[in-house]
Amino acid sequence: MFDNLPYPVVYVVFFLGVMVRANATYWLGRAARRGGENTRAARRLQRPMVRRAETLVARFGIPAVALSFLTVGVQTAINFAAGVLRMPLWRYEIGVVIGALAWAAIYSTIGFAVLGAWVGDNPWPAALALAGAVGVVVVATRIARRRMERTLPYAGLDIESSGRSDG
Repeated sequence: MFDNLPYPVVYVVFFLGVMVRANATYWLGRAARRGGENTRAARRLQRPMVRRAETLVARFGIPAVALSFLTVGVQTAINFAAGVLRMPLWRYEIGVVIGALAWAAIYSTIGFAVLGAWVGDNPWPAALALAGAVGVVVVATRIARRRMERTLPYAGLDIESSGRSDG
């Protein structure tokens, strides 16, 4: 489809496409958060752990958003999480523009050829890579939760229940 188009046209089309997709995902996250505030989940959204996550995403989310575009399968989750955690839009857009510029450069040059050569007719390498990524996320989440439980001001909080102190 893009084989006969000049490179700058392909690059701009890919850049604009990923900008639209990423921003739509961010706004879906914001809408999910807004909807969650009107349900029984509202209490959970006010927990100290969620507030801490919002603070961290607001402060350090730009590199996470930008780097997510160098991954396969993680960028959608990070864009959605940025919306749910109410990352300030101006910070989010900085990360998205940087990431979209890189993504468009990769996929408008060698990205699809490499992906096709790697996966080919065999989906197992991609499935194993996805399973490995899920495993890494699960382990990292558990480690982060344990560290947060031992760190002030979260030490002694039961993160799984209402967020109130046990003592």
